Amino acid sequence: MTMRCTRVGAPGLALAILVLAAGAGPAVAEPAAITATGADLVSVALDGDAMSLRIRDAAQVAREAPGHDPAEFVLGPDGGLAGRVPAGEAFAFLGPPGQPVWSLSAGDTGFPALDTTGVRPGVLDDGMVTLSLRSIDGPGTFTAYRLSSIGRVTALFGSGTNVTRSVQLAAATRTGGVVWAFDAAGDYRLTLAASAGLHSGKTVSAEATYRIRVPAIMPPGQMLPSAAPQQTTRPDGHPTVQTFAAPAAEPKLAAEPKPAAEPKPAAAPAAPAARVAAATSKGVRHVIADGHVDMGPQLSGDTWTIRIKDDRSSPAVWRETADVVLHIKDNAKITVPAGADFLGRQGDTVWLLPQSQQAGIVWPGWNTQHQSVVSGVKGNVTWTLRGVNGPGRFALFLTGSFGKADVLFDSAKSFPQQLAVPLNTHAHGNWAFTKPGLYRLAVQMSGTTTAGKAVTDTKTLTIAVGDSTDPTVGFGPGSASEGGGENNGKDQGGTGPLPRTGVGWVLSAGAAGMGLVAAGVLLVLLARRRCTGPADRAVGNQ
Repeated sequence: MTMRCTRVGAPGLALAILVLAAGAGPAVAEPAAITATGADLVSVALDGDAMSLRIRDAAQVAREAPGHDPAEFVLGPDGGLAGRVPAGEAFAFLGPPGQPVWSLSAGDTGFPALDTTGVRPGVLDDGMVTLSLRSIDGPGTFTAYRLSSIGRVTALFGSGTNVTRSVQLAAATRTGGVVWAFDAAGDYRLTLAASAGLHSGKTVSAEATYRIRVPAIMPPGQMLPSAAPQQTTRPDGHPTVQTFAAPAAEPKLAAEPKPAAEPKPAAAPAAPAARVAAATSKGVRHVIADGHVDMGPQLSGDTWTIRIKDDRSSPAVWRETADVVLHIKDNAKITVPAGADFLGRQGDTVWLLPQSQQAGIVWPGWNTQHQSVVSGVKGNVTWTLRGVNGPGRFALFLTGSFGKADVLFDSAKSFPQQLAVPLNTHAHGNWAFTKPGLYRLAVQMSGTTTAGKAVTDTKTLTIAVGDSTDPTVGFGPGSASEGGGENNGKDQGGTGPLPRTGVGWVLSAGAAGMGLVAAGVLLVLLARRRCTGPADRAVGNQ
């Protein structure tokens, strides 16, 4: 048996921190680079009437902490992904098929996000935040787009002729799977602005400048690209600055009367204080059909436990896997597109939870961001799928920056299947199920503590697929977890029997059989000892 091992969450892209020194001031040491896996490139927050636009790395996202001023960072040039615009209409907004493009993403699970969780929808007139591209200074075209499913993308905003200059973001949400793409090498400065209308009639806004350094765009098999077109540079050799008027896409916001002397937001307005840390809940059952949830481990001493982080409330709540059933309703059905043979034949129906959040559909992910794990574990966390019990096929896959699928888990293949997840990772993928019914996934997560102790836990993740499936039948008795030592690999979720498919179950059955044989031998020995009289034992002791 060949076991597939995929490395996930490898550094997707680096944010090289550059200290901006003024004039001939003293030299300042360059801070360490920050990995942008799971980062909020645009994080909008509202504190009273002061709006801020910041950038948050993955650690700050996990702590729900304020971010940094984007002007203090340079995004790229390391860690991005070079490719070509795929054929077909889906990616036509990027340019003609075959055109080289560089994306601010490694094409794995490290996609950045657009975040408005710091804005309460109740204080806005229409619950929406407008994010606009005010100007671009650079040699080429910038486009931001969102990945939803295999071969399916949505253009958000950018400087090209085929996209708008602004996008509407719902307050208190995080838009994941976002790609920033560029079609020419060089240094860019993007000025972004966020704005929203308050119930009071006032419009609040904030601006920030992002600096991106795009390397030579060399897709696999391509020679060095030609120089950037001359029309993108001024006679002095500096990039042309494109400035866009504020969009009038939102009539409600455009019609809002501005105060006679509206104060300009400070360059770095104070962001709201970090929210209370997530609590842990036990014994309360939840059917989750909408909103954001993550599966991840927690460490308490040597006790290692897989739980579900429920982000539908603030602060988030960590729940026992036995207390949660994910319900995928029929609004998640799609037809299999061309080139996705691992999901079935083209035109077949599947239930798909996409790697980007969509309203009315549960959005499950995985993370290794709990503070106890980040500070108490060394090396990667190994996520193992030990088996799947359900009426159809299950597959978990990623959609790359240019629409290609990377299959991580597939129930049609032998078990166990493993995935290496670096610490402080927050990721989402596409969860596909081919038939309605109840699915139980035996999931195991393992790691090594900083003290060198191996810890592991196995739980059953229960998913009810289809409107016709009653999700409440997926609950099982109890939800207590018993430990987390090196031998703690049994299912403790209490959500019914473990899956009986794949090699993993065969090995377990074999081990159980050996245990029964050993128990039989022990009973025979005990029976013989009982049949031996005192005299016999005395003779044996002489």
